[in-house]
Amino acid sequence: MALHWFCKRTLLCGSLDHSLIDKIPGRQNDRKTILGELNWIFTAITDTIAWNVLPRDVFQRLFRQDLLVASLFRNFLLAERIMRSANCSPVSYPLLPPTHQHHMWDAWDMAAEICLSKLPQLIDDPNAEFQPSPFFTEQLTAFEVWLDHGSEDKKPPEQLPIVLQVLLSQSHRFRALVLLGRFLDMGPWAVDLALSVGIFPYVLKLLPTNTIELRQILVFIWTKILSLDKSCQVDLVKDGGHTYFIRFLDSLDAFPEQRAMAAFVIAVIVDGHRMGQEACMNAGLIDVCLRHLQPENLHAQTEPLLLQWLCLCLGKLWEDFPEAQLLGLQTNAPETVICLLSEPRPEVRAAAVFALGNLTTLSNCPDDDSDDDEKVKAEINVVRSLLQISSDGSPLVRSEVAIALTHFALGHNKNLKSVAAEYWKPQSKSLLKSLPSLANINNPSNVYSPNNILQGSIGPVLRVGSDSGAAGRDGHISTSSPIAASSIMHGSPQSDDSSQHSDSGILLRENASNGGLSYTRSRPVDNVIYSQFISTMCSVSKDPDPRIATIGWRALTLIGVEQVAMKSTRFNSGGLHRGETSASTFGMAHSSSWRDMNSGSNSMKFMTPPVSPPQHDYLLLGLRRVCSMEFGQHPINSPDGFANLLLSSATGPSNAELKKLPESTIYNWSCGHFSRPLLTASDDNEETNARREERERIALDFITKCQRSSACKITSQIASWDTRFELGTKAALLLPFSPIVVAADENEKIR
Repeated sequence: MALHWFCKRTLLCGSLDHSLIDKIPGRQNDRKTILGELNWIFTAITDTIAWNVLPRDVFQRLFRQDLLVASLFRNFLLAERIMRSANCSPVSYPLLPPTHQHHMWDAWDMAAEICLSKLPQLIDDPNAEFQPSPFFTEQLTAFEVWLDHGSEDKKPPEQLPIVLQVLLSQSHRFRALVLLGRFLDMGPWAVDLALSVGIFPYVLKLLPTNTIELRQILVFIWTKILSLDKSCQVDLVKDGGHTYFIRFLDSLDAFPEQRAMAAFVIAVIVDGHRMGQEACMNAGLIDVCLRHLQPENLHAQTEPLLLQWLCLCLGKLWEDFPEAQLLGLQTNAPETVICLLSEPRPEVRAAAVFALGNLTTLSNCPDDDSDDDEKVKAEINVVRSLLQISSDGSPLVRSEVAIALTHFALGHNKNLKSVAAEYWKPQSKSLLKSLPSLANINNPSNVYSPNNILQGSIGPVLRVGSDSGAAGRDGHISTSSPIAASSIMHGSPQSDDSSQHSDSGILLRENASNGGLSYTRSRPVDNVIYSQFISTMCSVSKDPDPRIATIGWRALTLIGVEQVAMKSTRFNSGGLHRGETSASTFGMAHSSSWRDMNSGSNSMKFMTPPVSPPQHDYLLLGLRRVCSMEFGQHPINSPDGFANLLLSSATGPSNAELKKLPESTIYNWSCGHFSRPLLTASDDNEETNARREERERIALDFITKCQRSSACKITSQIASWDTRFELGTKAALLLPFSPIVVAADENEKIR
């Protein structure tokens, strides 16, 4: 009908026999014939007109949800054009805006005229070779021109529906995919436009292709799609698309960056989707990821982005999936992933922590004697590795470590509570009397002087053995004293040497019951880890990053320990005096850097001077136990300045506590990489890289100066300045890598 109406209005009407139109050779579903190509062009034209004119939801409902409805409305668009020329107005429901004068009809007229001009030759000679219409080539060129000059602020490319139709042609497919990839790389708005056209079923049908060039660009396109819309994961698994990306990930023919994209796609497929997790696990995803994480695999080690997404992929597969967690432990996955904790890139270390953290949720019932010892040992090995990097120099890594350890605290809540309770069990008065007087705490020869306490908090804080005194050998303090509790809470897990004595399996404690309070023992194999965990989380709760400190506080709350502010005390020759109550603030604790962790035990002696003035105003942070109905309040009979400790029951966390567990951020943060342009370097990235390089240069310069500087005592004056304030200095701020001091007086004036 369209050709008959067109022939009466074209210049070919005098030279073309109209009866030949009914004899056009070919089939409508064969695009290599003239009839099939005309039908294909007509479909592309009507789809383009509808997409550019109709609202997005109406277009999806009429042209994408049902093939018969789509065919009906395509014919309606043609009928409107023909009937409008006869002064008739067709009506549809829903009511559509006028489309009979759309300029894309001119493209249809040109394509129809070219095809009809070849019709007599094709009918006279059945063996004549059919020459395809240049329609799709020209439309791709127009789309490429738009890509060179278009943007989000300009009108969307009207050729986008035609580009999707071109994907059905093998001759134009590669060029169409490349142009489509360039368009999707322009931003989330471009991906949203492509999804509104209906790109999903087109690219889904292309997954079984074996052409290397097409496979690479398809992975890029799917990366862009899933970076915006993860709901496609269901259809991908249903059609077996996950196996395509697993094979691509396991192939060494592709570049590491492209395989990282495949790992991202797989991570999205298994993200919160149990069917996707089961399908990928059965397809051997764990073995593939671990094989490319091996240190001897040089190809994988050359690209940190691939290592990062292999870990994230494993972490998402193990997340809330016990079967995959068990399989990961059976394949020695922890040992492989733990090796990545020493990678120079913080993104890789954080991703490795994320993967390991999802393995610590395996043993939710630590008191079950039927648990396999090998699984328990593997989990303890994971937790020990996480404790060792709790003071990583990157906030991103420290955050993931704190989150992983919080989930460990949830699974081992009962045992951790019992171990924490024994740290602060009531002490005998004789032991308290045997402690040195706090009035003489400034005595340098006293083992409890500030310097020695500070050194004790950095050195080993948990000593396993048979010593029962308040102070152990080599200046170490027994865990059975209040001083030990303070040291444990401020200790550094990096320097904890309790693992060297883990074969004995029991910390120093007594089988005692005080005031009706009974203490249950944890399994001996876990005691050292539980002690290190409590020590580490108390340090994490004072992290300079407020979010990380909050996570540490949350982990302590799960095991019944709550951090509270103690009253500020002042040490002087006259004894101990109580000052004003100070609020507990984060960021006052020293955080070990990469230099501290990699320079051996000697580097631990280099401590930053205290922020407080030379009068030694120390803020003692106490710990108290959260009281419950089962246990009464049993404050420790301790001198002023120590914590008031209350013991809680060993009941598990409530449902409300489970909902408050911190969530990891590394996965969502890493996904942002693929939502940004990847094919072209943006100005924002260049500016960000320049700022980062400048900060790294300044940091390395001052680190070198710190290495050359000599150690000094805490009480030594290293600098002085005149603020010229009449009322005195109220606060001062020193910047770590700049020779700048900011001081303010009581009137909030800055000099």
